[in-house]
Amino acid sequence: MATVVQKYGGSSVADVQLMQKVADRVAATRKSGKDVVVVVSAMGDTTDDLLALAKQVSESPDRRALDVLLSAGERISMALLSMALNARGIPAVSFTGSQSGIVTNDAHANARIVEVRPFRVQDELDQGRVVIVAGFQGVSYRRDVTTLGRGGSDTTAVALAAALEADCEIYSDVEGVYTADPRVVPSARRLSELSYEEMQELAESGAKVLNAQAVEFAKDRGIAIYARATRGGAETIVRKFPPRSPGRVVGVASETDLVSLTTSEDGPDLLLRVLEHLDQRHATGKQLLFQDWPGRGGSGSLVLSLENLHDFPTLRREVEAAFGARVQLRDHLGAVSAIGAGINATFANLRRALAVVSGLGTTVLGVSTSSFRISVLVEDSKVKDAVRALHDELVTEGERVD
Repeated sequence: MATVVQKYGGSSVADVQLMQKVADRVAATRKSGKDVVVVVSAMGDTTDDLLALAKQVSESPDRRALDVLLSAGERISMALLSMALNARGIPAVSFTGSQSGIVTNDAHANARIVEVRPFRVQDELDQGRVVIVAGFQGVSYRRDVTTLGRGGSDTTAVALAAALEADCEIYSDVEGVYTADPRVVPSARRLSELSYEEMQELAESGAKVLNAQAVEFAKDRGIAIYARATRGGAETIVRKFPPRSPGRVVGVASETDLVSLTTSEDGPDLLLRVLEHLDQRHATGKQLLFQDWPGRGGSGSLVLSLENLHDFPTLRREVEAAFGARVQLRDHLGAVSAIGAGINATFANLRRALAVVSGLGTTVLGVSTSSFRISVLVEDSKVKDAVRALHDELVTEGERVD
């Protein structure tokens, strides 16, 4: 019997009425003759509410304890959905991340899956039950509860699909993936298909439909992802596609709550000490750059995201105390990224992007590129205008939605 893994996001299970609709969809899938594994997120804003609760107790919550707290949201969802299915006469059982065999490293609050041991999941499927798994969480090799960071339920679903050799369907309140956030760009278009690389760049650049680690997992295992709306309708398929012609631009994504860190011209030793300090505080960075200046040493820079960094004020104070004026931190920044296969085959798209952003009267604070991406660093307040401008100027793909 074919197996399908379905993941339902927080907006799809935000209240009991929506949970009942999800139960109806899962029941229909099971009655169609498929084995079903369901991965659920926490209901609505539960994770944010739990984090706010932790902040009332401690300005800098212990990360191990925080994981135990935050993982509770998904456990509530899994239990309720199991009850709803059993009430419909559909045998169902719910598992936490650890019970379902999701093994991670011990990087609390931002763990990565290292192995999936779905023995109990497979046993229950063989007994004809629907298996409901709490997303966003796992267990470390030390047997501690861990969480996978924002969007981690996607990663749970794809990892289980790979282990079970199953299809993977990701359900949210949006019909697939759009060329931009429709709330920011009303003219955004729906994409019928995306390559793994394009979707991963969109996710890493701030698109919220799919998690970047989940896409990485899918690419490694060759799992196609079907991104759909819970209410039905169109979809976006993410999978391996043949090479695209240069210049394809599939969308624009953005991030806010970014911080730039710059080291003075003291050579690589200072940068290495700063990176060691960040590692000790589990602060991950990206867009790292180091340049050596003959006769003057060298300077480095990187960008930090505050998304999984729950106590930036303390980190700032520690960096200032340890390194003084040799390290500069600038917050209230955002990044706008255009994504597409071969986007940087020439400098044409980069030149157009910089011209458009500068034409808004916005100061370009940084630029980074990859084979699939052009990212521009700007002030937080300028992000939405820059998204709209880049979308109008560069995006070539997508189907208009009436």
